[in-house]
Amino acid sequence: MLRAAAAFLAILAAGLVLGPALLLPPAASADQVRGSQRQVLRTLDVADAWRVTRGAGVLVAVLDSGVDPRHHDLAGSVVTGPDLTRGANPSGTAPRRLHGTYMASLIAGHGHGPGRSDGVIGVAPAARVLSVRVILEDDEPGFQTFNSQARYENVVARGIRYAVDKGARVINMSISKDRPTKQERAAIRYAVSKGVVLVAAAGNEGAGRRDGPYSYPASLPGVISVGAADHGLHKASFSNRNSLVLLAAPGVNVFGAGPGDQYWVGRGTSQATALVSGVAALIKARYPRMSPALVAQALTTGVTRRPARGYDPGVGFGVVNAARALAEAARLARHRHTASGPGAQDADLPMSAATGAEPSPLPPVRVVRRDTGMITLYGGVALAATAGAGVSLTAMILLLRRGGRGRRVRRTPRNAREARGPVAAGADVASKYVA
Repeated sequence: MLRAAAAFLAILAAGLVLGPALLLPPAASADQVRGSQRQVLRTLDVADAWRVTRGAGVLVAVLDSGVDPRHHDLAGSVVTGPDLTRGANPSGTAPRRLHGTYMASLIAGHGHGPGRSDGVIGVAPAARVLSVRVILEDDEPGFQTFNSQARYENVVARGIRYAVDKGARVINMSISKDRPTKQERAAIRYAVSKGVVLVAAAGNEGAGRRDGPYSYPASLPGVISVGAADHGLHKASFSNRNSLVLLAAPGVNVFGAGPGDQYWVGRGTSQATALVSGVAALIKARYPRMSPALVAQALTTGVTRRPARGYDPGVGFGVVNAARALAEAARLARHRHTASGPGAQDADLPMSAATGAEPSPLPPVRVVRRDTGMITLYGGVALAATAGAGVSLTAMILLLRRGGRGRRVRRTPRNAREARGPVAAGADVASKYVA
């Protein structure tokens, strides 16, 4: 129990990843929300990106607290998956689904009203959302139970595998905890092997820190770790700063949808993560066979506000830009980024769902053991031989010098006269002075 609590403590609470949020009053109508989104949409350059694709045909899994499928900005675009938190809340408790609805709207909100010009518009408005409930909001009655019982320790890993098997091409994880599990590592490896792009929040514990902590699953290999940028497109004060942050997106005063046709505004790396997932969905819609590594490369190469030194632990390689990322994806589309040769995992081979072990056909890793004693011996012999050679060379030079001093050159007047003549060749002249 203690191990489960330690591994899952501080996991994914809406208060942690959502940041301070404000429910907009009814007077803030849906069209006002669209106007409030304008700055974020302009930063992402979605208008130009939508000339290429709006995300049709892509399923984005939102591993979160659940999504309200009836919100008028998401209606018809949400597929509801399993609730992997079942049993944590008391029987009959309805899930709040605030955080999950908020994230889903930033990814695939399509608005409503005439011309769908009202409400929230997501980065990939034609994409579909697969909702998988893997967290509870921090004010749900079962929150402490969920965060302390071992049976919920691997819900994220189970959610990843479920999403991959249901055809998701992008998985958004606006969630964060302080350490990963073995099953999560295996599930991420499984998702990457199937060509699925994983995007996760870098975390919101960076305020007052020079270097923020590493959060998971964002810090696991194969996952795109996203930091939050402020209005000036610098690192937001709360955003974690570490060497695994890949890029950033707007994360301050971001407007989104809430359950029951409400609208919310908040800040956090959660919002930034959802926006990056939307851009990844655009890329996968246009280039469905592009590997996760190449998608990540397109995202990082197409950034704006690149740091002066090329990379910064606060914002990674820069701030995501949808139009530029799609242009980079077009350039990369003709390439493959799949390992081949001995030892490479075959993506078509199944992986063990229970343990996450590698398929049996993979050969074991060869370990070469060096005999340090023999290395020391041979090194000593080499040094002794070098020293002996140096002594011999020195002795030879001394003997030659001593022999030269024992011989005298005797010049005759004829020798001297020849010496004053023109020099034709050094060897000939020298021979005339040898006694």
